[in-house]
Amino acid sequence: MAASRTPSRIFVSHLTGQAVFDQDGDQVGRIRDVVVMTRAQGQRPRVLGLVAEVTGKRRVFLPMTRVSAIEGGRVVTSGLINMRRFQRRPGESLLLAELADRRVRLTADDSPVHVIDLAIEQNANKDWHVTRLYVRRPGKGLWHRGETSMVDWEAVTGFNREEAGQQGPAALITTFEKLRPADLARAVHDLAPKRRAEVVAALDDDRLADVLEELPEEEQVEILDRLGAERAADVLEAMDPDDAADLLNDLPAEDAERLLAMMEPREAAPVRRLLDYSEDTAGGIMTSEPLVLPPDATVAEALARIRVPELSPAHASQVYVCRPPMETPTGRYLGIVHFQRLLREPPSTLVGAALDTGIQPLRADQPLAAVTSFMATYNLVAAPVVDDSGHLLGAVTVDDVLDHVLPEDWRERHLLSGPEKHEKARVANGGTGGAAHGG
Repeated sequence: MAASRTPSRIFVSHLTGQAVFDQDGDQVGRIRDVVVMTRAQGQRPRVLGLVAEVTGKRRVFLPMTRVSAIEGGRVVTSGLINMRRFQRRPGESLLLAELADRRVRLTADDSPVHVIDLAIEQNANKDWHVTRLYVRRPGKGLWHRGETSMVDWEAVTGFNREEAGQQGPAALITTFEKLRPADLARAVHDLAPKRRAEVVAALDDDRLADVLEELPEEEQVEILDRLGAERAADVLEAMDPDDAADLLNDLPAEDAERLLAMMEPREAAPVRRLLDYSEDTAGGIMTSEPLVLPPDATVAEALARIRVPELSPAHASQVYVCRPPMETPTGRYLGIVHFQRLLREPPSTLVGAALDTGIQPLRADQPLAAVTSFMATYNLVAAPVVDDSGHLLGAVTVDDVLDHVLPEDWRERHLLSGPEKHEKARVANGGTGGAAHGG
């Protein structure tokens, strides 16, 4: 690696997230961690390579011998990239996932410190090692943070594998903050059981609810069971009612009823209604929280509602217009207003004047096959569901349909699937360092 193009010291926190470019200048991924070979106490770990996340969220091994430059917020590779999934080998550690955020002790006085960051450096032989640590001493009192300092790797003790449980999940949670729920679910799925339990405990209820919705049913049940009844009920409240109902359907009836009883009545009510329907009907797959407005609401109000960033594109695709009450089951269903129609109308127009009444709503007892055909026929990404009296019960979205028409193990396949090959990412057959990490 050319020293003139690479800083002599690089902190892991600055390296992770940097884009990876191949020798032709095309981006092929981003750095997610650093792989090191742990050695005897006091000996600096040798950096073997980097973990890069490539197309399809697959994590692969990039040997340091194939890193030609680290500059300007990006990593440049030379040669080929081995696209086989990264697997950590015995004796190896991940700096961010395993060593950062660790509580260790200074050898000079045995005082405890908290590892905030780690630095790697290249020596005269072009080998990379972990050389320095950025640490913080315990604070004095509740409101005072401890002093920070830079220390040599040799100045601390406590990084051996027997003490690996001392690392808190904060470093991992930080890296997960910007991940989409499906990608976060993949990351949680790939963790060792102990680390997964730590991360699950550290996630807030809303974020954990998002993760559960993207995991296979078996893992959802396992995680929910480990939460304890009180927190499990809180997480179920944070989930979309249809996803919560699906999860409760996988539990023994007495366990499901116990959790429902612990939920806030207002949150439990729509879940209970969904549980009354068969899973393979419109009522069983619908969401009970569509966007509902009265006919005298304005287009400006409707646009404000669909701009809410937490809404999925399918949920934001149209507004359902009903007589009061506005919560499902609503008053009489009048029709829908598609978001494209909202964009064409003056803001002061009433939504009641922009209704599409040409599409008949679904009935709650219609089978999944009929729902699928209906949505395909009318090119819909969402469709209303009403009861026999014409009251809106909810809406079926295209993602609800896909969840039920795909094979039962599609989530497991997704979590284990590899990416489509990037046109510039070529599979390497062997090679120094990378082949050792093939999946």
